[in-house]
Amino acid sequence: MHPDIVPGGVLPDFALPDQTGTVRTLSELQGRDPLVLTLMRGHYCPKEHHQHREMATVLQPKAAVAYTQIATISTDDHHTLQEFRLSVGAQWTFLSDPERIVQRQLDIQEYTDPDHDPMIPYTLVLKPGLVVHTVYNGYWFWGRPSAYDLWHDLRDVTREIRPDWDLSTPGLREAWDGGDHSLFHGWDTRSADPGK
Repeated sequence: MHPDIVPGGVLPDFALPDQTGTVRTLSELQGRDPLVLTLMRGHYCPKEHHQHREMATVLQPKAAVAYTQIATISTDDHHTLQEFRLSVGAQWTFLSDPERIVQRQLDIQEYTDPDHDPMIPYTLVLKPGLVVHTVYNGYWFWGRPSAYDLWHDLRDVTREIRPDWDLSTPGLREAWDGGDHSLFHGWDTRSADPGK
């Protein structure tokens, strides 16, 4: 892994086609939320099926209500990627990188598999701005995070980035009552409804 990709470092803002063929950047997918990013070997790996099925069944429903994004980058081509995504029940964005741009730029070639030339399967938890919080090396299966490992990471990230984590924090109530809703995620100062 590139030496800059450590906690506190910033991941490059890769731009790759998604499962629909639309080019998307990681920063666009992340917005101002935490992002769980998996760098996937490819559809042929049973470990990928297992990890992504667990994420789809356990993490995905929780992320949907917790202002958290998920994305996967794979070396698979567009059609193979689309089939893999559907087969595991994932609804988040998958990005296709058959030219191995990410593999080269991050220096994560899994050289022990010359037949497939995959990326080492890392999972990263990113704070807004693509700032690295946690890096998991999944070359061996037990190095991959469970949904509950990710839950702990996401709790720490959210506590750090959300001023309204604890509503008893001095000044929050006064800001709210004074009409300043900028400290409260999902609230627009022009609206009384969250998310609008």
